[in-house]
Amino acid sequence: MSAGRWLTPALAVASLAGVFAACLIGSTPLPAGRILAAFLGSGEAGDRLVVWVIRLPRALAAFLVGAALGISGAALQGLLRNPLAEPGVLGVSASASLAASFAIYYGLVALSPWVLPLAAILGALVATGLLTIAAIRTRSVVTLILIGVGLSSFAGAAMSLLMNLAPNPFSLSDMVNWMLGSVANRSFADIALALPFLAVGAVILMTTRRGLSALTLGEEAASGLGLDLRAQRIWTVLGAGLATGASVALAGAIGFVGIVAPHLIRPLVGHDPARALLPSALLAGLILVLADIGVRLAPTASELKLGVVAALIGAPAFIWIAMQRRALHD
Repeated sequence: MSAGRWLTPALAVASLAGVFAACLIGSTPLPAGRILAAFLGSGEAGDRLVVWVIRLPRALAAFLVGAALGISGAALQGLLRNPLAEPGVLGVSASASLAASFAIYYGLVALSPWVLPLAAILGALVATGLLTIAAIRTRSVVTLILIGVGLSSFAGAAMSLLMNLAPNPFSLSDMVNWMLGSVANRSFADIALALPFLAVGAVILMTTRRGLSALTLGEEAASGLGLDLRAQRIWTVLGAGLATGASVALAGAIGFVGIVAPHLIRPLVGHDPARALLPSALLAGLILVLADIGVRLAPTASELKLGVVAALIGAPAFIWIAMQRRALHD
């Protein structure tokens, strides 16, 4: 219980420090005093431009994307009662990226700035809907994860096809960005488009979190306690789909952070899925902010994609979690 009391405030403070550090660090490091002056609007015009137009939107975008994936991963793990469940592993992120790439390929994004986030969210909801149907029809979590892996593979293959048929280099570049994931050049306008969907998804998940605690007792016991299993599945999937779709609309496909953060948080909250949601969101957001700082500092000719760095960090962690789970069952 003591860990639970300090965990969320500590992560909130660390997240603020991470975002502030992201504003300090860049191709031209700025001292803390100049950053604070830029925040207060009293600094030099160049400093205000760097902070408010370039670094702060990028850092906030990375944090929000991580938070969306962290809370979605924690909720899906609670719903499926499996630490390997996560929007990226289950194909939700890839499906959202496919829908966004489809909108880019056919030029639908020229119709309205809302087309791209709506397409990504629709793709995420379609994937989560299919997973919900699969979850209702089968009680095997392994089968459900295999279906998610197949869905992710299909979405990846379809995206590769669209890239192969891209009509011009600009469309190809946009699709590559969605496939690999990045928060470079994000603005407050981009955040404003995705934030409502992310917020609604997070609110839904927080509202239905008590049902996730009941599910730790098993579906039959949870149903005996009065939990509507059908409603719990639908609302959890809807909330995770909205949050994941918003994250893809903002940064493209970024995987594994939704597994790693809840796995680290779970022992600190007594393995209670309800209490893990908010800390998982904060930790995942902090991880992506730090990863994006690493992306900006990496001595490469062209900037690495955030999704690539997240996968390089998260994939070994995913393998370790899977092996640890197998050892426990053996």
